[in-house]
Amino acid sequence: MKELLRTNDPTVLAFATALLDSEGIDWFAFDVNMSVLEGSIGIMPRRLMVLDRDLFMAEAVMRDGEIDLGRF
Repeated sequence: MKELLRTNDPTVLAFATALLDSEGIDWFAFDVNMSVLEGSIGIMPRRLMVLDRDLFMAEAVMRDGEIDLGRF
């Protein structure tokens, strides 16, 4: 799996997963239960992962949805 997106913003994560679902791209969210360790203050970013073969298409979907991936 490859990292597509890393964010602290739950709305960005929800929007990104909705876009991926609409295109039929499988995804998995890492670090969603880190609030147990951080005390629910939101300092640990959540990572959105996709299969290696879906990375190119997923990046295109994020660009079309105007989601900044933090890459050049």
